[in-house]
Amino acid sequence: MIGLEDYNSFKRKGVEKVKNNELIPFERNRYFSGKMLTSSDFQAEQNYNNNKRRFMNQVVLGSGIICGCGVFSLDDLSLLIESGAAIDGAGREIVIENSVVKKVSAIAGFEELRTNNVSLCVRYKEEDVHAVYSVNREEGGSEYEHNRVAEGYELFLADTEDIENGFEMETEFFAEAELLSTEDYSVRLRMPATVSAGRYAKAVVAVTKLSEASKKLNYETVLQMPGFTSSDNEHELKIQLQGISLEQGGKVEKEYWMKVQTETTPETAIVMKAGSTKATVDGVVAEGLQNLNLQVVISDIHPRDLALWENNKISLEMRGASALQDYIRLADLKLVRTETAYIIEEIEERSVKRYIPTLAGEKKHQEYQSYYRDEMQPVPVTQKVSDYMERGNVPEYRMVPEIETGILEIPLNANAKKGDIRYSGEVMHGLGKGNVYVEIGYEKLENVSVDGGNSKTTIYGNPDFFKGPEESSVCVETAVKVLNDKGSFIVAVKFLKDVEYLVLTFRWVAIKFPTGERFGIAEDYSNKSISAETPTVVLGTKESYYFNVKFNNMKSCSIAYELTEPGSGEISPDGIYTAPTKEGVYEIRIYCTDAPMICTYAYAIVKKKDGNSSEETP
Repeated sequence: MIGLEDYNSFKRKGVEKVKNNELIPFERNRYFSGKMLTSSDFQAEQNYNNNKRRFMNQVVLGSGIICGCGVFSLDDLSLLIESGAAIDGAGREIVIENSVVKKVSAIAGFEELRTNNVSLCVRYKEEDVHAVYSVNREEGGSEYEHNRVAEGYELFLADTEDIENGFEMETEFFAEAELLSTEDYSVRLRMPATVSAGRYAKAVVAVTKLSEASKKLNYETVLQMPGFTSSDNEHELKIQLQGISLEQGGKVEKEYWMKVQTETTPETAIVMKAGSTKATVDGVVAEGLQNLNLQVVISDIHPRDLALWENNKISLEMRGASALQDYIRLADLKLVRTETAYIIEEIEERSVKRYIPTLAGEKKHQEYQSYYRDEMQPVPVTQKVSDYMERGNVPEYRMVPEIETGILEIPLNANAKKGDIRYSGEVMHGLGKGNVYVEIGYEKLENVSVDGGNSKTTIYGNPDFFKGPEESSVCVETAVKVLNDKGSFIVAVKFLKDVEYLVLTFRWVAIKFPTGERFGIAEDYSNKSISAETPTVVLGTKESYYFNVKFNNMKSCSIAYELTEPGSGEISPDGIYTAPTKEGVYEIRIYCTDAPMICTYAYAIVKKKDGNSSEETP
């Protein structure tokens, strides 16, 4: 990767190449009466249109294979390269119009190979064709000139170790930390620096072999993560890497999916559990264990927008430098040398080819991708809420209000006078007992002038506000009495003027919102409690530990932490305790933020330690 400190080098290697390709800046012909057009003007016209197209290819599509370009072995000496299309780093289209058969020894670059691991590549190539007689040629000029430029391609071989992968731009998208660093192996943790609340995030543990020595790595640790839960619904992630054996430069990665908490926070930490880290190289205890304190932001931004922001904020110069190869890598070949030639032992395409997603193939791509699904991936949002409820999987934070509606009538019997009050009968709203909000609106038929028919309308509030110039309306004041213990309500109306109606019709709407009890906030705390998963820990000075909490006879709720006396170290809002430099026994109070009377205590025994090893938690 390169950062700002390598910008000058980047300018030399990247931008100069862009300028050599003459894609930017753009200049087009300006025509005017009396202008004498020469071959350079027509050439400028072609360059302008070509460069515009190639620029859009470069910034919109990038470089890679659009379709085809498969590579197969016909025999030990020959390759079949299928027809296809690609775009190189300069935005130029490379088209292999017909499948071609080539002997490996006949491909350009074969004679310069130094190793048995080689890459087959294709690059753009122009060729002047169709010689014609030149009329009015300049003195000393050629009698014949080529009339066309054929846009073709060239296949070539190169040692895989010499293949340029382009610049990998430094990014702020990932938060990374080293877990182990020895002369033989490096173990690093990588995950997004900003994650989306209530969704899943992936962490990757990458192991890289640094030395040539043939040695086997065993590594395990437990990460404590207050803002995340693992597949076991715990705030801990167990990492186990057993029997890792790689060649120098080899790399292996292991993925872990974590559920992000539903609340946003500007900072949450991931730390190692004290005493949980063990590493051996060929059975010998490794010395390069690293402490971990990885900071992550939990936001309400959709993952799509997070990725778009990071990908699209790169400047034009830097974006161009990351894909400036003038060739496309088609396959890697493993060759075996004989006395007279090479023979093909193996062809690898899947991990080599880079395809460009296209709009034309997106539908088919989505169809194929639908046959795969990560084990930790939540049910798609297109699933109906009722389908969730049938399986009992509706998250508490997604509960929605219950709503019922209906019609009620109040008979008047006789002409109602101004000031009279009339009552409806008891109406069952169907939402059960409890607090329910009921609203009523006056319902009537209105003439529709277009076709002479009637249209039903409902007016909530004073009907006089919607009265026409020659229209009379019933002006009443309404009130609703909700019988919480019976699951019903009664409507009363008071007339603000005399009316001659025999019956009044109202539309009612009843709404019942989720109660605190449905969100796990009960009023009776007598049998509910919390406890620290590990109430007492032994730590070294400045060492960190996450105090996870167990909920007894209650649903999980928001937790807060505080130190009971000054000088006891530091405790983050997530519950990550950092020991002070002074030895001693320190107390941490843990309580529910919505119910502070539900609390517990944890204790940290701080001792000065020798070496890198951590004592086991009692």
